[in-house]
Amino acid sequence: MRLSVLDLVPVRTDQSTADALAATVKLAQTADRLGFTRYWVAEHHNMPAVGATSPPVLLAYLAAHTSRVRLGSGGVMLPNHAPLAVAEQFALLEAAAPGRIDLGIGRAPGSDPVTSVLLRGGAGRDDRDIENFPDYLDQVRAMMSSRGVQVQLRDGDYLLKATPAAVSEPRLWLLGSSMYSAQLAAAKGLPYVFAHHFSGQGTEEALAYYRANFTPSPLCAEPTTFLTVNAAVAESHDEAIALMLPNLQMMARLRTGRPLGAVELVEDASANQVSDAEQRIIDGSLRRAVVGAPAEAAGQIRELAEHFGVDEVMVNPVASAHRGTDPATAPGREQTLELLAKELF
Repeated sequence: MRLSVLDLVPVRTDQSTADALAATVKLAQTADRLGFTRYWVAEHHNMPAVGATSPPVLLAYLAAHTSRVRLGSGGVMLPNHAPLAVAEQFALLEAAAPGRIDLGIGRAPGSDPVTSVLLRGGAGRDDRDIENFPDYLDQVRAMMSSRGVQVQLRDGDYLLKATPAAVSEPRLWLLGSSMYSAQLAAAKGLPYVFAHHFSGQGTEEALAYYRANFTPSPLCAEPTTFLTVNAAVAESHDEAIALMLPNLQMMARLRTGRPLGAVELVEDASANQVSDAEQRIIDGSLRRAVVGAPAEAAGQIRELAEHFGVDEVMVNPVASAHRGTDPATAPGREQTLELLAKELF
């Protein structure tokens, strides 16, 4: 089985952004050393608990600190950006780290409405960017290729390339958590990743539709998919639960409309009082997560892969830390990868 990593660059209450980035570098190097297939980073904006705002910038940094693992975006929220800018960024990453770059693209804003508008300057993001999403995908794909794309102008065609002399192209993936993304990935013949870690709703239906309706393309000859899952693994079940609790409480606050802060330390989360509504969200998230001692967690991943028919699972290591931990490290997150690798590789 292949295992990969999704990293939102969580920022704990004891960390600065610099600390969180230092911990992410160590985590990426751990994944690289252990033999994980991919290491993807996300795009979220104006969130106190998330340090990953610009996937291409962060990926360039990680490429300089790793040697083997594939690096990618999970994902770039395409309606936030001009397609040419995305194509140029990832074509350049591919030129710098050939054969190691994945471009995962999503449609969601990854932010609040105000930030989403401001990302696109004065004109802002609007409904046309959502409506044009399928065309934007085609534009990014064409501009990253060695052939480029012909832009039709009044006085003739204009050849546009993301880089002047591309030799290889990033692997394009479509990300989603709904039937829309499954339908689009199947129609365009793209590899597809379902964000099971985010909601866990509709995973089976989306993957089944994608496989049944897939149209082969030059990018992908047959249905290719995997899914994401939150994970915390420790030497004991209780310790794994304790390490995951800060993330669970944060997500419960998000979904009940409460203000968000940085990810709490284990001791602070254990002392919190939560509402009945928040507890129901926490319980549901725990049922979808990979959490426990090594053999227990490995069994959960095998069961997940078998149930959804995938041969690759991408874990989002969400373990927090105990008070007194070096702020520039994330030992619970590294331990999650180490223990899973021992059981599954």
